[in-house]
Amino acid sequence: MNARVVPVLVAVLALAVGVFPARGQSLTPAANSPSQTVNNVGFDQNLGKQLPLNTRFVDDNGREIALAELFGNRPVILVPGYYGCPLLCSQVLNNLVRAFRGMNETAGKDFTVVAYSINPEEKPELASRKKAAYLQKYGRTEGTSGWHFLTGKADAIETLSKTIGFRYTYDPVKQVYSHAAGIVFVTPDGRLSRYYYGLDYPVRDVEHELAQSRKGRIGTPLRKLLLLCYDYDAATGKYTLSILRVMRLLGSLTAVSLLGYIGVMFLRDRRMAARPGGGSPAALAGEPDRPGREDWESDRDQNP
Repeated sequence: MNARVVPVLVAVLALAVGVFPARGQSLTPAANSPSQTVNNVGFDQNLGKQLPLNTRFVDDNGREIALAELFGNRPVILVPGYYGCPLLCSQVLNNLVRAFRGMNETAGKDFTVVAYSINPEEKPELASRKKAAYLQKYGRTEGTSGWHFLTGKADAIETLSKTIGFRYTYDPVKQVYSHAAGIVFVTPDGRLSRYYYGLDYPVRDVEHELAQSRKGRIGTPLRKLLLLCYDYDAATGKYTLSILRVMRLLGSLTAVSLLGYIGVMFLRDRRMAARPGGGSPAALAGEPDRPGREDWESDRDQNP
């Protein structure tokens, strides 16, 4: 093997030793460790599953309702989160409003938006203030009947969240919920038709998914790329990248890149060895070997 490949192979072996535990070492994270928190958070795709429409929540007017009252003739965009979220939930709703303002269709007339809080301690008064703020941003009067901000008891929240595959965990030390960012499109009869992860909701995509949901069509699973890489730093009061997730991602990418490089170099060495000239620099360049200085001088002496 080419000498240049050896250091790379050593690097890959070192990376493997650092990433994968030694034999007999436990892979189970310690209780309340960052890795355990990450594993408990997610957004699974339960496409085609029927929502528990008999589950009861409290709307932003303080009225107890069943989910079934919010369904019927229009597709629904379901937004899980909580109203006291210091970052992600607000970004989800802000970007949704931005998308809605660029659409010809109108919430309350052509589709319904249902946000619900995963925090059972939040009350209708907070939900009402959130609704008023986002309706003001939306700027269309029809939105009043098309936006619903729900709160509920723990069992109702758990039932709905489990149905849509929304997994989250509460950090009692930092007093925040760790959760994913995303929305779910639902058919008028309450079946999950499409998931959309992250914070970016292009107008055309939202319009397309609403049209498909309106027709009762169930989409295909998306590649899961969840926005879970933020962790709240109580010392700074800001969200920072989770070093655990970043190092996992970078470690995987580095290992794949290095292994790919080794494969390319190995194949290159084999091709060089098979060429005439045994892989000399001239043969590598695709040129015939040229005589060296001693050959030129010998030829000159014989032919003055």
